[in-house]
Amino acid sequence: MPHVTSTDVARHAGVSQSAVSRVFTPGASVSPAMAEKVRKAADELGYRPNNLARSLITGKSRIIGLVVAYLDNQFYPDAIERLSRALQDRGYHILMFMVSNETEAVDSVMEDLLAYRVDGLVMASVDVSNRLAARCDEIDIPVVLFNRGQSDERLSSVTSANVAGGRKVAAHLVACGHKKIAHISGWQGASTGRDRARGFAEGLAAAGHSLFGQIDGLYTREGAEEAAYSLFGGADRPDAVFVGNDHMAFAVMDVLRYELGLRVPDDVSVVGYDDTPLASWAAYDLTTVRQPVNRMVEATVETLIARIEQGDKAPRRVEIGGDLIKRGSCRENPKD
Repeated sequence: MPHVTSTDVARHAGVSQSAVSRVFTPGASVSPAMAEKVRKAADELGYRPNNLARSLITGKSRIIGLVVAYLDNQFYPDAIERLSRALQDRGYHILMFMVSNETEAVDSVMEDLLAYRVDGLVMASVDVSNRLAARCDEIDIPVVLFNRGQSDERLSSVTSANVAGGRKVAAHLVACGHKKIAHISGWQGASTGRDRARGFAEGLAAAGHSLFGQIDGLYTREGAEEAAYSLFGGADRPDAVFVGNDHMAFAVMDVLRYELGLRVPDDVSVVGYDDTPLASWAAYDLTTVRQPVNRMVEATVETLIARIEQGDKAPRRVEIGGDLIKRGSCRENPKD
């Protein structure tokens, strides 16, 4: 079957080739009647637009590269699905790469993505080396860090208000009457883990409390389980624990209840961070800080589009506050 071109579609529809091009260019101005006429002709001929050819002409691929460190945390599959849909609504598609958090691995994947002539990059909980940040800046490829902050002034970032979130948890646990309050933090190599821990410690200090203990759970199930055994395995144990994200909090609750024989929340209150769908399930009923994923995705897309389509090169640092969602894993009147 011969290859059908936009010229063939234009001839079949009785319109100009430029009209066909506008119909298949996201965001281009075209009347509904013209769009219907052209698409009908394209369907009859079996025409599909050649996006690669268009990218060579326009210099735009309409592809956004997405680099993700891990998908074990239930927050990310949900966020990535929403991000993909939001970008598709704007005429873009996602090319996703999985990577470990080591700098060399991230740099290698970013080099691959740049070879695909992506229009922008979203780094989900992944840091960018200074060398790659400089290169992206030089070739005018915008980079937005999603759920991760970084000090490099060339990079935009979108996060929840992590320090404020940590303070909210501290204030809540103190107000509930807890005395021995511990923290199983997120990975301290990540801004989210550090900021939540800092806010939590500051919140406790402001209320005249100090941490019973803090262990880095590394944002992994295994790290959280080990931390739970360490903090709660002895006779002198916390009466409440703030866990750096829901993914770890679920692991901590499983250890407390099924391995150590402790009751949640009667013996110990547990608070997480993210408000993933599983947090509301009856099996966990987890009190947690909600990451406003819809608003975070919207801010990420708007930041990218402003740079790609409007030439707004000023980096943006967006922090979006989230509510503390109170559920049954936190007891409000603990026993002495």
